[in-house]
Amino acid sequence: MTARTDRIDAQLREEIGSILSRDVADPRIGFVTVTAVETAPDLSHARVWVSIIGTATERTETVRALRGAMRFVRHELGRRLALRRIPVLHVRLDDRAERGTRLMKIIDEIEAGTFEGDEPRPEPLPTPGTVRPPTEDRS
Repeated sequence: MTARTDRIDAQLREEIGSILSRDVADPRIGFVTVTAVETAPDLSHARVWVSIIGTATERTETVRALRGAMRFVRHELGRRLALRRIPVLHVRLDDRAERGTRLMKIIDEIEAGTFEGDEPRPEPLPTPGTVRPPTEDRS
């Protein structure tokens, strides 16, 4: 990434967020936050990472609605920004916050001793006070 594409990414993120919150009237689009924009070096395409609050079904429906709204958003960006080329926008779901929350929950459960993960737990590693001497094979 260059400083120029970083600036354009930040500008696109702000403007797309503004357009989605103020100008797009699709009721399927709930509470959406544009978390990042990653443009190609030639500015032909951009990934728009969004965080969506709701159930898995609501998030899927919102992403579908956002993908449909990107043509309008791109048109609005062309009116608002002084860029020679407005990139084609590709919406991606950013689930980092959800994964972070899940990870924090697992850590809390481990600390509380209540974690029951999907995989069987391996035997605990011996601590210095519980080291057993090796057994001799007497066959």
